[in-house]
Amino acid sequence: MIQERYDVVIVGSGPGGGTMAWKLAQSGKRILLIERGDYLKRERENWDTRAVFAEGRYQAPETWASSSGDHFHPGLHYFVGGNSKVYGAALFRLRQEDFGAVRHPNGVSPEWPVKYDTFEPYYQAAEELFQVRGQRGEDPTEPPAPRGYAHPPIRHEPRIQQLADDLAGEGLHPFHLPIGGLMEQDETGAATPHSPLLRCDPFDGYPSLTNGKADAQIICVDPALKQHPNLTLLRKAYVERLLTDPAGRTVTGVETVVDGQRHVIQGDLVVVACGALSSALLFLRSATDAHPDGLANRSGQVGRNYMRHNNATVLAISRAPNPTEFQKTLGLNDFYHAHDRSPANPHDFPLGHIQMVGKSDGTQIEAEGLPSFLQWLPEKPFGWIAEHSIDFWLTSEDLPRQENRIFYRDGQVHLDLTPTNMQAHHLLRETLRQICDKTDIHPHLFNRTLYLGKNTPIGGTAHQSGTLVFGEDPAASVLDLDCKAHGIDNLYVTDASFFPSIGAVNPTLTIIANALRVADVIAGRWA
Repeated sequence: MIQERYDVVIVGSGPGGGTMAWKLAQSGKRILLIERGDYLKRERENWDTRAVFAEGRYQAPETWASSSGDHFHPGLHYFVGGNSKVYGAALFRLRQEDFGAVRHPNGVSPEWPVKYDTFEPYYQAAEELFQVRGQRGEDPTEPPAPRGYAHPPIRHEPRIQQLADDLAGEGLHPFHLPIGGLMEQDETGAATPHSPLLRCDPFDGYPSLTNGKADAQIICVDPALKQHPNLTLLRKAYVERLLTDPAGRTVTGVETVVDGQRHVIQGDLVVVACGALSSALLFLRSATDAHPDGLANRSGQVGRNYMRHNNATVLAISRAPNPTEFQKTLGLNDFYHAHDRSPANPHDFPLGHIQMVGKSDGTQIEAEGLPSFLQWLPEKPFGWIAEHSIDFWLTSEDLPRQENRIFYRDGQVHLDLTPTNMQAHHLLRETLRQICDKTDIHPHLFNRTLYLGKNTPIGGTAHQSGTLVFGEDPAASVLDLDCKAHGIDNLYVTDASFFPSIGAVNPTLTIIANALRVADVIAGRWA
């Protein structure tokens, strides 16, 4: 039964909303967590490559329009746990330098109004909460951290260890990825008999059939529901809009559709964490006479400054077979900064981040449909290619632009996106190609477009951020420094909407850390 009123209503159960629910439930206050979807079904198809990637079995069945007039399916997943149900679980802190202004060929990545020192204790708490496996001291770009990881890193398998040795032999600094994978290892690195995470290919981009991924459902939502009866989860509920008082200074109701019926749910405080794109759309749908252009949109910034990283997943061919079962254990940040901070980078601007990604299988390779690939190796079957594949994820920073935005036009969702900083991204790819040529890997690199979603980059929304940017000036931002909406006393946001820039690492750990930070702000209000 939906009660009439709660102390806090949280919209969205991904890393931002799920973490907030976990933290605030400990207060004893009445908390309602609203999720648009249901629990993701544990079924054989969780690990079926064709179902997950080629058919998009778990992707939201929506159609949006681009600025060019094309239509596409965004890479969104509506489940308890949000997009974290299928994320790659690489849980990085933003680099300390990412909180300052960073110059790129196409412009400057803006400075954050709240710096790394404020986030550091929350990063530590986030790493411990999500049970991150990692190793301090290997990554030359890692920011200061007074304590190590609570769990040792997931060990490299022999072929990846050989790659790490080869990279080190070239003067580079490979490191163990900080992974939210719940793998318990024995003395050989094998998964123990009761380890939730196995050493197997279906991890990166797949739901976890064994609940071995540190996602928001497994880590936050389900444990909080079990431990705190004051927390309620409302599933399959779509929040249509937020209602406000006539002056527009207080959210008075959360208009929610459940089984075709509309309910107005009241909360003393409301936290929105639908994901940067969906949260901006909710603000736009909630326009009133006091907020004619959308909630908290005096600045005109709601929906603008959208960022999603310049991402690419590429496949290379190892000259020796690569029988690795769990490949996502190695990262390389020697080209993350400009030359003065990253000497291996010959350029005076940053290139970005390189890491391993889940290993290709024959079905994926066949589904990619790579004509140039097949022309180069006309005699090789997909299975042989998969047996020799080594797969990399490349991330370069993209810059916020006013014109990159999400909005409604005639009831249709439009996402306008002009890529930025592609010069650095192309140079990062070329750098990886040269590295491969020196490490017993064929230097040809082939795109794995299905992993990111077709129509990339417009459909690749995995690292969505920046649509409700925070700042001190209400005329230039949507949220204040506590991620409370300017001019609205009881409305907070805890997904990646608040990011003024995105760096070049996965934003999820920063979302979790910020949710813990804002939870402390809310607890301070109660105190």
